[in-house]
Amino acid sequence: MTMTERPRGRVGIREVAHRAGVSDGTVSNVMNRPHLVAPATVARVLAVMDEIGFVRNSLAHQLRTGAGTTIGLVVLNAANPFFAELAHACEEAAERRGMTVLTGSSNQDLERENRFVDVFEQQRVRGVLVAPIDGPTPRMERLQERGSALVLFDTHPHPGRFATVSLDGHAAGAMAVRHLIECGSRRIAFVGGPMHLVHDRWAGATEELRRHPGVLLQHVDTAEQTVTEGQAAGSYLAALPKQERPDALFGANDLLALGLLQALAQHETLRVPQDIAVMGYDDIEFSASAIVPLTSIRQPRDKLASEGLRLLIEGSADPRNHREQVLLPPELIVRASTKR
Repeated sequence: MTMTERPRGRVGIREVAHRAGVSDGTVSNVMNRPHLVAPATVARVLAVMDEIGFVRNSLAHQLRTGAGTTIGLVVLNAANPFFAELAHACEEAAERRGMTVLTGSSNQDLERENRFVDVFEQQRVRGVLVAPIDGPTPRMERLQERGSALVLFDTHPHPGRFATVSLDGHAAGAMAVRHLIECGSRRIAFVGGPMHLVHDRWAGATEELRRHPGVLLQHVDTAEQTVTEGQAAGSYLAALPKQERPDALFGANDLLALGLLQALAQHETLRVPQDIAVMGYDDIEFSASAIVPLTSIRQPRDKLASEGLRLLIEGSADPRNHREQVLLPPELIVRASTKR
């Protein structure tokens, strides 16, 4: 039996290496660490695999065409219900396309975020969706430069550099402040940080304020966007003298706003919304069932997921040149926490 007549299932790495004129180790790198191999060499090795029917021919085709059915997703914090709901929406959107999502949580740790990006690249996923800690990193740039599709769920668009899909946080911040003013509030506190995560909604809030002379807006920073941080901020604000105390609180996310509600509930003399109105951002599932149902800015998770997946699939054909920016409009969901 000649070499070309050999049964397809018995072709090994050594034969691929011989025909491609490379070492066995280079063939192994092409299959497992293609970023370590020159693109021309990768193409030559994959062509040989196709020609002689190497047993991992389907993988070779996937590496070359980006036609895989697995998506990598890195969320900011899986403990935050918004990101859990976003991950679920991504899984549902992918399932409708016959694809599978592998999810990792960075927990706002940059090293962990980079590690998940590495893992997903090694797994040869079709592309990676990332809700980044602080915008794109050099590791994400390398991923894209090496030919992997990348889409950011990002509130800070990067024209000409990355494909992104996000809620228009600037418009959302303005919408929130405008609603509170229309409800009669004149001293508003924006509660939330770190600022690099919330600056878009803060910028929108401050811009809207310029249209309303006499209305005051202050920023109460938090280290994280958690219920505990919201409780601490709420206790501090509730203890202020009446003439200094805000009459409306805008939490940078719903977890902070729920913490604010819990803190205010401990003060029998303060009523929500009669004395202090409270609203949040994200409209997570728990918002409607809070101790006082929470007014919030809704992030359209299903739309974020479907658009993110669309951008990723389109980008996998030409990841280095796919830079579409999708900005989704906010929606105000009014509930009892701001109705006076």
